Amino acid sequence: MSEYDYAGEELELFAGAVRWKAYCRERLARFIRGDVLEVGAGIGGTTAAYCDGTQASWLCLEPDARMAADLAAKAAGGAFAIRPEVIAGTLAELPQDRRFDSILYIDVLEHIEDDRGELARAAGHLREGGHLVVLCPAHDFLFTPFDRAIGHFRRYNRRMFRAIAPPGLTLEVLDYMDSAGMLLSLGNRLLLRSSMPSSSQIRIWDRVFVPVSRRLDPVFGRRLGKSVVAVWSRRS
Repeated sequence: MSEYDYAGEELELFAGAVRWKAYCRERLARFIRGDVLEVGAGIGGTTAAYCDGTQASWLCLEPDARMAADLAAKAAGGAFAIRPEVIAGTLAELPQDRRFDSILYIDVLEHIEDDRGELARAAGHLREGGHLVVLCPAHDFLFTPFDRAIGHFRRYNRRMFRAIAPPGLTLEVLDYMDSAGMLLSLGNRLLLRSSMPSSSQIRIWDRVFVPVSRRLDPVFGRRLGKSVVAVWSRRS
């Protein structure tokens, strides 16, 4: 079992970003099916948002033992559409013969120093026809004390994702999201000026800017945003 210890303050802070979670789910749901592995499940925010009962099974992998225990208690209490299995540990500790149809890294890969190695390991657990889904904060020029405070090693762009592409997989999607949020960050660093944005700032972003991004992102050809999503597949 991992001895990883993660404060996770931002997980509670962003738990109420329901419009953002719904937008991401809308973009990614078609890739999340069958047996699902969620890496870095945290307090279960992604599980609640994406696990809708249509999947065959769901495994939450969380390296922080305290968070894993809390998540297991939520699962036992019926907090999710299907009861997920919860394991306290990292992907490197998962038996090599376990295979999945979908593997998720939702705002997780930026916390992992060896991102290339992590994606290569993930590819080894992916079945034929399966998808590896990665959503991360975008652009190092937006890196702030907030990123540093919550343990981010980096933010990503399209070029970086292409550079760490896992072997044997085919890139299916490489898009930016939240163009309005990016313009907000560029024009006024209010949300990211301090080491931790306030709950009111998060509410404004979620209620005002995320709906605008839903409309603007297609207009910009999904070439602009402060988050970036990549989806790779293992073709049959």
